[in-house]
Amino acid sequence: MNSSTQNQISEERAEYYGKLRGHSCAPLWEHLAQLVTPEPVITAIPHLWDYSKIREDLLHSASVITAEEAERRVLMLENPTLEGKARITESMYAGLQLIMPGEIARAHRHSPGALRFIVEGSGGYTSVNGEKTYMEPGDFIITPSMAWHDHGNDGDNPVVWMDGLDLPLVNHIGAMFMDHYPEEQFPDGQPHGDSYIRYGSNMRQVGATPDRSDSPIFSYPYAKSRETLEKLSKTTDWDPYHGLKLEYIDPTTGGAAMSTISTFLQLLPKDFKTEEYQTTENTTYSVVEGDGRLSVKVKNETKVIKWKKNDVFVIPCWYPHKFISNSDSTIFSFSDKVVQTKLGLFRERRGNN
Repeated sequence: MNSSTQNQISEERAEYYGKLRGHSCAPLWEHLAQLVTPEPVITAIPHLWDYSKIREDLLHSASVITAEEAERRVLMLENPTLEGKARITESMYAGLQLIMPGEIARAHRHSPGALRFIVEGSGGYTSVNGEKTYMEPGDFIITPSMAWHDHGNDGDNPVVWMDGLDLPLVNHIGAMFMDHYPEEQFPDGQPHGDSYIRYGSNMRQVGATPDRSDSPIFSYPYAKSRETLEKLSKTTDWDPYHGLKLEYIDPTTGGAAMSTISTFLQLLPKDFKTEEYQTTENTTYSVVEGDGRLSVKVKNETKVIKWKKNDVFVIPCWYPHKFISNSDSTIFSFSDKVVQTKLGLFRERRGNN
């Protein structure tokens, strides 16, 4: 085909494509290679937030704005490649929330589901539909979609936790709703610990059927979870890709504790080195104990991320990675695995094959 013929075809196609745009149409064949790719094409990159460097700025926020003014005094953790989009990965949101002694973060509810993972401080609490649970470092707390919730601090020191939400997923779908309760706090309901008493012993009252797709237990104490890891570490083979990794579950179904967010706690013993692992899930990690390194391949180069207690880091979809622990380490993580699994999209690659 000579250049004259090629130019004629290009002009004809340009005119045709312009006509299509007038009808709000576009030719798939011009975009197919970018829309359906051989492997995931992800904007987010692996990244670490050094808590020791962020903490001072987070505490300073208390002198900049009150909890009442802010409603939620949070520093969002934005992936460097997703700046301005309130996303730690393409599908998930994360932030560090601060509440000072005596403060109350007013009651509201919203369609995104949320988790709280406590980083530091005691005496803080979350109230979910009127049931209050107090916070200790390492505790995992659920706020289900459209559940009324407020926060407070009855202690003497600042309390910090990591928020994790499916906010980008909900925004993408468009099903975003939020309400403010007319009073500062939702009225007291069931006594502290009631949900754990009802459902935390592998038993439930005859005729009682939870009316949510999330776990009826909304507080998973770290002391109990850590004890379980420790006991299992003595009787369980170590997974070469995860060490010893447990998933928080809904005790009434055996499924994920949250309907749109998977949550995990894993133990890596000192000097443990995992094998290379890839997964389609987008995962955010918060270090509870210990320190180590993450070796991750980014565009055929190996990047090493050093992590320690209270640091937050992310591994987005399909980045090959390995963990190396310098000391006995416990790490909390959350991801979109449960959504991918429900949709039949989850995939993993173990090793180099």
